[in-house]
Amino acid sequence: MTVETLKEAIVGLPQEERHSLAAWINALDYDDWDKEMAKDFSPGGSGAHLVDQVKREIAAGKARPLEEGFAKRPKRGR
Repeated sequence: MTVETLKEAIVGLPQEERHSLAAWINALDYDDWDKEMAKDFSPGGSGAHLVDQVKREIAAGKARPLEEGFAKRPKRGR
């Protein structure tokens, strides 16, 4: 089956089924992205040095609790 055949079949689906298919494909993409992120930030991964840097900064007292940062942010007007 080709991509073009799939596209034609998808166009013929009712809207609700297209939405369901799109959600399923989106979930597949997110799963792949999550796996890549886990690989990148694991020991030896391309982002492992960033994890190490953050851990050093936390140990040195250069970090503050996330809640504190949120409390100090400017309020947005509605």
